[in-house]
Amino acid sequence: MNNARSQAFSPAPDTAPRWLSRLLAPLSQVSEGLLHLQLPNGDSLHFGSDNGTLEASVKVNRWRALRRLLAGGALGWSEGFVEGDWDSPNVAAIISWALANEEALSELLEGSRISRFLSLFRHRRRANSKRGSRKNISFHYDLGNNFYETWLDESMTYSSALYSSPVQSLASAQADKYQNIVDALDISDGARVLEVGCGWGGFAEHLCRQRKVSLDGITLSREQLAYARERLARSGLSENTELRLEDYRDTTGQYDHIVSIEMLEAVGREYWDTYFQTLYQRLKPGGSAAIQVITIDEHRFEGYCDSPDFIQTYIFPGGMLPSIERVEMHSTSAGLEWQGAQAFGNSYARTLAEWNQRFQASWPEISRQGFDERFRRLWRYYLEYCEGGFLGGSINVYQVFLKRPA
Repeated sequence: MNNARSQAFSPAPDTAPRWLSRLLAPLSQVSEGLLHLQLPNGDSLHFGSDNGTLEASVKVNRWRALRRLLAGGALGWSEGFVEGDWDSPNVAAIISWALANEEALSELLEGSRISRFLSLFRHRRRANSKRGSRKNISFHYDLGNNFYETWLDESMTYSSALYSSPVQSLASAQADKYQNIVDALDISDGARVLEVGCGWGGFAEHLCRQRKVSLDGITLSREQLAYARERLARSGLSENTELRLEDYRDTTGQYDHIVSIEMLEAVGREYWDTYFQTLYQRLKPGGSAAIQVITIDEHRFEGYCDSPDFIQTYIFPGGMLPSIERVEMHSTSAGLEWQGAQAFGNSYARTLAEWNQRFQASWPEISRQGFDERFRRLWRYYLEYCEGGFLGGSINVYQVFLKRPA
């Protein structure tokens, strides 16, 4: 196909539902990239332009998929994939294509008022109080250590890697991410370090192998805590470390350095001030902090707050992405000095693609752990949905560096 084109379609009543025209009208207005849409009745439609930039394909298995889109917007469309109502060889490409045509598709992706209200209502019931935080974290991270161990790399790191080479392995890029933090904070022997959200102990092990530090790590996941403690003990690194089940709001004492990797996203908007005030209080005067955080574009922020998405609904209940501008605003309002930020969204897109590849290749073993096909589709959509967001530029990831004034 060499010619730019845009096609609208008026299906005959005996081959397609009459309401289909409500869907095809906005699709006929797109101009970026090309969408191939195969309907359940066998018709194949094409929308957009063949300009060689973006191309995505959708096979609609049931008309219900399109009804979900009309009623529930982007969230309804996501639910349709999980239920098998539609398929695609590349979900990430669909997300990137939709982001490129966001203006033309905006009303379609919003869904009905009632669906938006119900989604927002569910999200607000998952507020991150201390009790709510424990429940929300457990929902995602306590699926079982065996589950995550099956498809994560050997470092058991569940956050973006930092790639420096097209041929670099995932494990190597994860180590580089950790090392970038160690170098930026200039952590030296004898330092007292707090890790807020220590996960399965990847950063703790990386740091303690290099530096003789006193490290405290906190998490709200019992599964992660058990794994991380055993990991450090097995490595002979537990002597000067203390890992515990604790909310960040309950920490005491002061530290030379604080590290928090992709934990701010789980804090919740109403607690961002509390989070940064806690970092300020826990840092010694002159102490420094590194935060790795996924962000959303500032111009999307308010709409995002009013319309919880697939990730907030099905993957990370209670989650909320800040913009990088709001990270700076809340951290400096707490008295912390902004030392800079490093963006590496393309690295996250690649990390997610590798995770998805590993997840799919490991599915026979994952399924033996008791997870069904719906779970597989849910996680495939989650990983590719996020990959498409990074590729399309609607979200990014940063390492942010802060300091408490001396």
